[in-house]
Amino acid sequence: MDAYAVSGSDAWKWKAVSCFLALVVIVNAAVFAYTYWDLSSQVSDLQDHVSGLQADLQEHRWEIGQLRLQLEGIVHGNQSEYLSYTQVFDFLKDSVVLITTRVATIYGLEEYAQGSGFVYDAEGHVLTNHHVIDGADEVRVSFTSGSVTTATVVGADPYNDIAVIKVDLPTEILYPVVLGNSSALRVGEPVVAIGNPYGLSGTITAGIISQVGRDLSAPGGYKIVDVIQLDAAINPGNSGGPLVTMRGEVVGITTAIVTGSTGVGFAIPSDTIQRELFSLLATGTYVHPWLGILGNDVTPEIAVAIGLNYTHGILIAEVAAGGPAEKAGLRGGDRTERIGGTLYTVGGDVIVELDGRTIRSFNDLSVYLERNTRPGDTITLTLIRDTQKHTTAVTLGDRPPP
Repeated sequence: MDAYAVSGSDAWKWKAVSCFLALVVIVNAAVFAYTYWDLSSQVSDLQDHVSGLQADLQEHRWEIGQLRLQLEGIVHGNQSEYLSYTQVFDFLKDSVVLITTRVATIYGLEEYAQGSGFVYDAEGHVLTNHHVIDGADEVRVSFTSGSVTTATVVGADPYNDIAVIKVDLPTEILYPVVLGNSSALRVGEPVVAIGNPYGLSGTITAGIISQVGRDLSAPGGYKIVDVIQLDAAINPGNSGGPLVTMRGEVVGITTAIVTGSTGVGFAIPSDTIQRELFSLLATGTYVHPWLGILGNDVTPEIAVAIGLNYTHGILIAEVAAGGPAEKAGLRGGDRTERIGGTLYTVGGDVIVELDGRTIRSFNDLSVYLERNTRPGDTITLTLIRDTQKHTTAVTLGDRPPP
């Protein structure tokens, strides 16, 4: 009897201990879940707050720039009045810098490339093109004051050809530019480009906005979207310099020309710069949203050939393995056909709408994703598959490195 009693008591104790441990686990899980939810909520609130601060900061920077223009006697009562070329140049000349890069060789550091840049803020941040500083072992910056100093690379985005470098110099020789709103540009509007073509420092060229919303080839087969086309003379060495309106506002970074052309240059718009700057300054990188498809714009010839009742959209040729599109079940082509003398991959889905907006071309898709989405966002695609319309949700990923 005694032995049985002891055994029963032990069993009761183990049950009590087990219940207690289970209760501890449940409580800890509840505490963890609540803490995680609370932290997630705080992070979300903090992100919203940071976004608000970014908008406020840009607004204050613009106001400061306008005050500086007024103090210099350039802007008068009517802010829409154009300045003279001389006034614009005098206002910007001390903001534009010459950038010289060097690379290490068996003979020591040797000059590698030259380009331009411009001062963004009084902390010494300078904006330029990624291709100006790419691969450099040393970046040297020369100012109109005669000051020459080395710079460190703070952040870069090869996909949009933007880079931020930093110099350590007194604020009295740093003249930040005023970033304008590139989305307000009008075709035909006069602009100037300031830079150092062929090392000729402080060169200004004039022209007009030839068109907006262009695209340029970027690393990895991607496109730089929303690019500004201009006809002001752009030459080697101008890359990274500012594109400036006749109100003295920087609306782009001059970046490229069409080889062999006359008067066909391009600039990365200031709206793109401002969208990326916070991330480049904080983390050194900017992560683009990624869908993970290759395809072709639907033309009337393609529509007839594949039996499509739409003459717009994107015919998906290939879906990246493991990418967002594949995970969402999108289909690439399964055969090739010659259409109008060109070989196309057909049989895949056709994207005709994105979040309820008509998609006419791949450029429409790229522009929408760049302007309105971030990795982790979910978009809704309307597809044509086997002549039937389908709606599919896709969670965007991070664009892979180039």
